[in-house]
Formats: sequence, structure tokens, C-alpha cells
Amino acid sequence: MANSISTTISEQVIKFKPGGTPASFNISVTNDSDRFAAFQLEMIAAGADVIPGLRWYNFSPEVSAKKPPGDRTRFTATITDSPVPGFAGIMNLTVRIFSLELGEETREVIRLVVEKSKGLTPVKLTLPVAEFPAYPSDLLEIPVSLYNPSQLTANVVLNFLGVDITWLVEGNERRLQIPPGGKTETTFLCQLPIPSLVPSQPYPFTIEADLIDGPLSSATGTIIVLPKGFVDFNCIPKELQMPPSASAWWIPKWKCHSATYILKFDNASNLRPDVTVLVQPEAGQRQSTWELIPEKAKISPGEITELQLTINKRRHWWGGSKKLRFEVKAIESETDIDIRNDTQFLKLNVLPVLPIWMQLLIGAGLLTLAWACSWLNPNNPLFGHTAPVTSVQFNGMGDNAVSGGNDQKIIKWDSAGFLNPLINQFQGDLGNLGKAVRVVRYRPVDNNLLAAGLENGESWLFNLAGDGNKPIDSFLFRKDDRVLALEFTKDSRYLFSGHGSGYVLQWDVQSDLEKNVSVNNSPFKQKKFDFAVSALALAGKANKNLMVGGRFNQLWMWNFEPDKVRSLPYQEGSKDDYIQSLTVAAYKPNLMATADNQGYITLWNLDKCLSKDVKCTIVDRWGNGHGSKPVRSVVLNRNGCYLASGGDDGRVMLWPLNIDGKRHPQFANGQEVGRSEQRINSVDLKRQGKNIFVLSGSDDTQVRIDVTPQSDTGCK
Repeated sequence: MANSISTTISEQVIKFKPGGTPASFNISVTNDSDRFAAFQLEMIAAGADVIPGLRWYNFSPEVSAKKPPGDRTRFTATITDSPVPGFAGIMNLTVRIFSLELGEETREVIRLVVEKSKGLTPVKLTLPVAEFPAYPSDLLEIPVSLYNPSQLTANVVLNFLGVDITWLVEGNERRLQIPPGGKTETTFLCQLPIPSLVPSQPYPFTIEADLIDGPLSSATGTIIVLPKGFVDFNCIPKELQMPPSASAWWIPKWKCHSATYILKFDNASNLRPDVTVLVQPEAGQRQSTWELIPEKAKISPGEITELQLTINKRRHWWGGSKKLRFEVKAIESETDIDIRNDTQFLKLNVLPVLPIWMQLLIGAGLLTLAWACSWLNPNNPLFGHTAPVTSVQFNGMGDNAVSGGNDQKIIKWDSAGFLNPLINQFQGDLGNLGKAVRVVRYRPVDNNLLAAGLENGESWLFNLAGDGNKPIDSFLFRKDDRVLALEFTKDSRYLFSGHGSGYVLQWDVQSDLEKNVSVNNSPFKQKKFDFAVSALALAGKANKNLMVGGRFNQLWMWNFEPDKVRSLPYQEGSKDDYIQSLTVAAYKPNLMATADNQGYITLWNLDKCLSKDVKCTIVDRWGNGHGSKPVRSVVLNRNGCYLASGGDDGRVMLWPLNIDGKRHPQFANGQEVGRSEQRINSVDLKRQGKNIFVLSGSDDTQVRIDVTPQSDTGCK
């Protein structure tokens, strides 16, 4: 059967001198089969023994890529050493060419002429093991193998270099004599020091074989010192007093607000840990701060390092001492070193700034300030709003009032408390509603329900006679469409809400109450306007016309039965111009007042234009009522004899009107009944007995009631 492998060798006789230049020749192998195949080569020397670790030749490439039929691969053979150590002469070399895919082989024989070498050839030095992991204090045996490829006896001096000579128990030198072609082994003993003297890291070393009067050879290895040992953690002291002086019980120490602990780390390991601490105060105690100097510390083996933990605590002025407790835990992130006593518990005894005797003395004086800090003081910020007041309203009798503000609260007030300092005007709030309150309105019938319009587009209904802190109904059509105006119908069946998007929504309140519905997302009716709606008011005796005012000075009338809208002429405005407020007199439902942020107040007679498509009559109009600054709110009393207004000038004005709805000539410039340092956002008006009561809320967070006598204008 024909062989599928054919070969060609470039040289039949090869000369080689040990210690000299390597000898090489080429072998070409051709795939004569009918399929792809890869080829490998092997060289065998006659009379040569296999010596582990001794490689006297090499091929390039070691294995060919798979070749198609008829393709050729060229191998280069290089002889680097004598196949038989110490031999000089001629020997046969057999080159074996084989393929695993074909399952065939072929052999070629060449002659190798080994010449005598001149001088000594470097010994071959190897380490059977190159890496030596060990712990501190361990004793290591490092074996070394040597082979003399020369034809002469080799006198070798071994030197162990790269580590501290004190580690080598029997010294760092060995003297050996190796016969031609001989092999020998020796051992170096290495005793590692204690952990603090040998950091955990690799320690590379070199062993050199120096031939006397000959060349040098070497081998390298690494001693890997493994982690061992621990870090001891301690706090000194574990309990401190602030201030530290014993006299602090009697003599004030005003500026002492810190205490310092020493955190001690003793490194009894061979690592360089990066240590720090976590400080955790005891649950439930008042907040304090702390500072760690330095924040981290890297500790060398055998080193003691200290960190300073300073706890800062603003000392209380009153009372007795307070005990603070802290858990301090030592941590290290880079290694797995054992930290002993890693958790320490610290105590801090904090004394008051004022000694007990001084507290008693000051306490007696503070009693005189009790009135100013109680509900008896109408200006006490603890009772009332903490952000601008956006809406106020009297109830029907005027004995109670409500207010809403940007502090997300609705507060109930006793009107008498504003006039009598012995009566608490604060009747509580409806809790934090979670969103700023834009408008509040009593239900006209019984005043037992309260509607609130919120910044997020919701309108909530509260039962003031029951659990007023929880809404009994919620109206939401579009989320985040803020409610800017609310208006009940006179029979309290429906509630209208005006929104920043331009929607005016009619909600069937009575139906929800009868059906015990708590969330309503479907308005009874709706109307979309092309402007933000900021004011609503029901006008006319039929209670079917809703006046709508808002951005761009738009003023519209919506007859929701039979659902028709039309515009009322008003001075044109830009995007920054708003009709801020609308009001209609309850007993004169055809008398309406409007206010805008250009400073104008306008009185209207709607008698003819409610039922007919005719122009509404402007009865009176003026723009200097608040120094030409925006007017934020206007309100007519029930019989239409008085108009109150509030604006950005911080004034609350009262405008007595005559029977025709115009300003009385005697009071053409109005009466200033109240003043705030900041703008007035909302006003309401009640006429009781011989006095006029004006309720107001402003940006200064205050709710006020101002009282002024009635004026004789002939309007009753």
C-alpha cells in the first residue's frame, strides 16, 4: 500500500558543536492523500537515553495546520544540545513524520557529527518548583537540579540571591562537582522570620550556577509569604464627660461641645491593613456628629497607630446630664485580616450648658414670658400658618373662619379670639394635606362641609361636624391641574372648580353624599376655556350663570343650563395679565365686582346681560385703590353695600357703596382697615351689628380680622 506522506530533507549530514551555534535543517512534508491532514515530527538519536527536563532539539512549527491534498508543509529542525551528554563523534538521527488523521507515518535518517566543544558549556540549572507559598516562621526547602551537558567535569558554585541572607539556614552558597553529562540535586533551607518582620508579599529570588573559569547560568523563583497575624483594636478611654472638668456642675463652660477618644490599632500581623472605623449612635438618642482624624490609616507590620475620634454634640441648655452611647466598629477593606476586639462601646456624659442653680434662676424669669408663648398671643407663630396664606372665608354667621395656605394646612379659627386676647382663636387644623392649598370654601347650607382646592388638581370635601381631618369626598379629573377657584351653588348641590388648564368642572356633591362616594373622577359637567381659570362666581337669581375669569384678562359667562358660554368685554391683557378675583352680592345677585393684577377694581350690573345677549353695564371702575399694584382679592357683603379688597401693597381696603352699587362719593378713595408688610392674597367680609369685620390672609403667614364701624351711605 502506497504511503500518503512524502518528505524531503535539506541536509543529510549535520554538524554540531556543543556550546556553540545551534544546528538547523529543513524538512518538507507533502500530503499525498485524498483528504485534509495535519503533520507532526519527532527526532530520535541512536543510543541516547531520555533525560527528564532535557530537550536537545525543537521543531518549528511543532504541529502543522491541516493541509489539503497535494499541499506541502515546511518544518525547521534545530539541534541545541548533544543528544548524548559528553559524546563526540558521528551518530544517526531518525526523523519520524506522522499524521493522526491519516494514521500513517514515515521515517528519514540523517547523520549528526558531534564535534568536541572548546571550553566548558554552561550547566543547566532548573527549579522543580518555582513558587513557594509559606507562612511567617515556616522552614522552606528549595530544591535545585543541575545538569552538565559538557564533555568535561564542571566545578560549580551555587549562589542564592535576592532574599535576606539571614533567612538561609546553611548559608547562601553551595559548591558542587558534576561529571560530564551528569545530573545532581541540592537543597537550600530558608527560615522565614516572625510576622512583624516579613510583610505578606512575593519575594523573588535568583540562584546562579557559576562555573569556575566558565560561563554563568541561573534560575529564578518566588517565595510567597502568606498573611498571618491579627490587629488588636482598643479605645482609650471608653467613657468621657463633656465638659471634662468636675466643676462644670457649678461653673458654666460655654464653648465645650466636643469630646475626643483615642482609637488604638496594634498590628501584630505581616500585612499593611488600611483601617478605619464605623460609628453608630445608639438608636433613639439625639443627633450628634463626629470627626475621625485621620479618616484612614495604613499600618505597617509591628506598628501601633492611633486615630482621634472627636464627637461633636451641641450641649443642651436645660435639664440634667444626658448619656450618649456609640458603637465603634473597626473595619479593613483591602485584606481579610483578623481584627480582635473590633467592636467597642463608648459612653459620653453630656452636661447642660447652664448649671442647675442657674437654670432655676432663669426658669423663674421665663415664667413672665409665658403669655407671649401661649395661644393668648395672636402673633404666636406656633398657632397658625408657616407659609403664605392663600385663601380665607367666614362661615355664614361670621363666628368662625377657615384659611388655607402654602404650608399645606387648613386651619379653623374662632373669630372672637382675634378680638379678645383671653380667647384662643386657634381651633385646630385639618392636618398636613400633602399639597399647597389654593382655595377653601364653606358649603352654603349649614356650613358643615368645607371644600378645599389643592395644588395637585384635587378638590377635597371635609365634614367639619365629624372627623374633619379626613376628607369624605375627593374630586380629581386631571392630575397636577391645580385648582385655582371653587364655587358652590346656593343649594349646595353642586361644586364648581376652576383649573390652571382652563377646565371648569361641575361636581355633583349631593349625589356623592347620598351614595357615600369617597372618590369621584367624573365631573357632572365640564367646560374647557383657552386660558387659566383663576376666579369663579355664580351670578343671577336663577343660579344658572357662572362667571369665569382668568388669564389674558378673560371674562366669560357660562350658562350651564342650557350649557352656553359667551365672552364679556374686558380690557385686553397679555399672558401675564389675570382677572384675579370675582364676587357677587348674595342678596343682589346681579351686582358683581372683579379685580385684576393691573390694579383695577370693576363693579358690574348684570341685570340685562344675564338673560340677553347684550353688553353688561360697568357701574364703576378704578385703578388706584392699591397704588396701581395688583389687586388679589375682592368680596361684596350680602346686601352689596360694602366691598373689601386686598392687594400687593399690603393694604386691606373697605369701599362703602351706595344703593346703585357705585362707590359712595364720600369714600371714593376707600378706607384702609388693615395693613401687612407683604401682599394680601385673600379677603372676606361680614357685616354684624354696627361694625364691619374684614378677614384677610397674606404672604406673611398671618390671618387677621380688622373691625371698622359701618358708614351711613343709605345702602341697606
